[in-house]
Amino acid sequence: MRLHVGCAMWTHAPWQGRLLPHPLPPGERLRSYATWCNAVEGNTTFYATPARSTVESWARQTSPDFRFVVKLPKTITHERRLSGIDEELGSFLDAIEPLGPRAHALWVQLPGSFGPADLGTLTGFLHRLPRAYRYAVEVRHRAFFDDVRSAGLLERVLAGVDAEWIPFDTITLFQSPPTSDAERDAWTKKPRVPRRSVALTDRPIVRYLGRDSTARTIEGWRHWIGTVTEWLREGRSPTVFIHTPDNADALTLARRFHDDVRARLPEIDPLPEPMPADEPLTLF
Repeated sequence: MRLHVGCAMWTHAPWQGRLLPHPLPPGERLRSYATWCNAVEGNTTFYATPARSTVESWARQTSPDFRFVVKLPKTITHERRLSGIDEELGSFLDAIEPLGPRAHALWVQLPGSFGPADLGTLTGFLHRLPRAYRYAVEVRHRAFFDDVRSAGLLERVLAGVDAEWIPFDTITLFQSPPTSDAERDAWTKKPRVPRRSVALTDRPIVRYLGRDSTARTIEGWRHWIGTVTEWLREGRSPTVFIHTPDNADALTLARRFHDDVRARLPEIDPLPEPMPADEPLTLF
């Protein structure tokens, strides 16, 4: 029984010297992060396909049981909208191959304009993908949340390829007006959609966005503590990513989430002991 938790990135200025050793060369930053969490969102790949040598470095810095949820490049999902992307997709798949089992799922984040009328395109795209990977789709069109028929159609498309539906829970963020610059920025950029907590596969993935207040973030994830606990009891292996608008304490919050679930299910494997910020880094 295993619960994976992580953050939106593995390097963040507010963590340096406070939570993670500083300075660290780029080739050691992920290794340090991996002493705190056992998963990470691969958001950088959304902006550009990394060099294969870069991905080889990611694999060297992490143990085989560490997990990446790697986002497909925006050229595939947002610019080409899943059509005419064979060359770009091939380059991306070749680049991430060194991750091996660390690639928990390839993450297809779709733009808010990608709606029920586009499900035929999504179906064809998913069926062309190699079965060597697992896939997870994040949608933001309101119809998938407000219309039962549209949600059911999407679920059937995903079930046909054993793909997961990633919820991005922003309920806590939008519960009350923002109180910081980071929260105000998040209000203008993050999707306002209802919470969805239905697992389609044995490896559900959740993205949770809280507030810059630690107390409010913890209060807002109570629903997910119960849901994730039940998934684990059902034999599923969930992955949960903790976000806050400024992400200053996301590392400690991710571990706190894991601790809160483990308080209900002590048999869950513990996380590694985090490396002190003032301790020199050693290899696995």
